[in-house]
Amino acid sequence: MGVAVGILLVAALFLFYRFDPETQPLFPRCPFFLITGYQCPGCGSQRALHSLLHADIGTAFKQNAFMVLAIPYVFLGIYLQYLGGKLRHPRLENIFYGRWSAIILLVVIFAYWILRNLL
Repeated sequence: MGVAVGILLVAALFLFYRFDPETQPLFPRCPFFLITGYQCPGCGSQRALHSLLHADIGTAFKQNAFMVLAIPYVFLGIYLQYLGGKLRHPRLENIFYGRWSAIILLVVIFAYWILRNLL
């Protein structure tokens, strides 16, 4: 199962590297944006990933700052869950993935959602 997930991840990264989500119909459009005209917290993530894979951090940040800033948090979660990090650093898991952190993360996501549509 792990090998299949790895192959799918490499294939997805190749697609995002090779094809620009801005111009290719291969990538889905955000239904929330299509219906309301407002950006959801995930809008621009595909384009930001494409930009990051091309080492264009500034453009990626403009397309979806939250996703770019969340990448270290995601990698920390992968380290803790799958690479033995929670055995070595159990306190990190409690701090970054405990009940209060989930509430804080939801507040930050909703704040980003609102602010990106007001600015």
